Amino acid sequence: MQTKVSDKSSELTAVLYSHLGGKINLARIKLISHFVKALCIVQTVTFEKLANAFNTEAKPESSLRRLQRFIASFEFNPNLIAMLIFNLLPQKKNLMLAIDRTNWKFGEVDINIFMLGVVYQGVAFPLLFTMLPKRGNSNCAERIALVERFIGLFGREAIGAIMADREFVGKDWLDYLNRKQLRYYIRIRNNFKVYLPDKNKMIKASHLFNHLDVNQFHYYSKIIQINNVYCYISGCKMRDDFLIVVSFNKPEQAQDYYKQRWQIEMCFKALKSSGFDIENTHLRDIERVEKLLLLVMIAFVWCYKVGIFLHQKIPITIKTHGRKAKSIFKYGLNHIMQVLLNANNQNDIDIFKFLSCT
Repeated sequence: MQTKVSDKSSELTAVLYSHLGGKINLARIKLISHFVKALCIVQTVTFEKLANAFNTEAKPESSLRRLQRFIASFEFNPNLIAMLIFNLLPQKKNLMLAIDRTNWKFGEVDINIFMLGVVYQGVAFPLLFTMLPKRGNSNCAERIALVERFIGLFGREAIGAIMADREFVGKDWLDYLNRKQLRYYIRIRNNFKVYLPDKNKMIKASHLFNHLDVNQFHYYSKIIQINNVYCYISGCKMRDDFLIVVSFNKPEQAQDYYKQRWQIEMCFKALKSSGFDIENTHLRDIERVEKLLLLVMIAFVWCYKVGIFLHQKIPITIKTHGRKAKSIFKYGLNHIMQVLLNANNQNDIDIFKFLSCT
């Protein structure tokens, strides 16, 4: 006989307790469980809608107050969620890391999130982030702090390479990566000045790749300098632009590695407009937004892991334009929602095991 979802509602709590027990008390783990399940049902971070979807005997008004108190006053250690997500990865070493920012504005408040994610099967699992108390780019100290935090939690051997877009350049930042001997593939602007030690001259980066045909890739075999920092450089000529990437080593692989950076953008898309609509929060306090994002990250990883399993079992249809009919994330999200709303949709797939390390 199939178990009812209402009877199974404690299973997610049990799974989360296996990760968080002893660090967060059971009552708060139950609240996190209610939040994650409700988020998969209503697919928005609006507290009133979430509280209405809590699978509990308490009235929605009571659930709303509990959720508000949690976000307002609970000291939520973000490293706990980072370790939970990391433990769900099948590989723990030589990970491809992508860093990027996402931001939006609520009233006069700027929400600016600098995130590090692990590239994994078409997306980046969000792992660590910093709420930047400003508009605009991160600085070198903020980037170094995020990478050092990763190393402190998971070890230097966990880093295979770091991918980043044109925003993430600068002398001190590249110098830090070189000193740490961390592989990186970072895009630079076309007009960056590049010094060629073998020719003793300074040129614009794009001049190294002007001779290429459209979509042709080339790596410069000699080491170069940017802002007095040694690195390698590779490039591809596009129709109206260049893709120019600097790297610690292995420039011949630069284009393939750098292409993986876009997977963090797919993560942002799922957290925002194509998934949980986190931009719709009316929270203004940066610390409260941070707690909200930590909860959303758990739901995101759950949905994606379920989606991977379903896609392997019954592949997503490919449309005539060559793209999937829906994302792996949406595949998983829709299935979890259907199971939570109706136990008959379980189809013998235990959705809760996908957040378990066993």
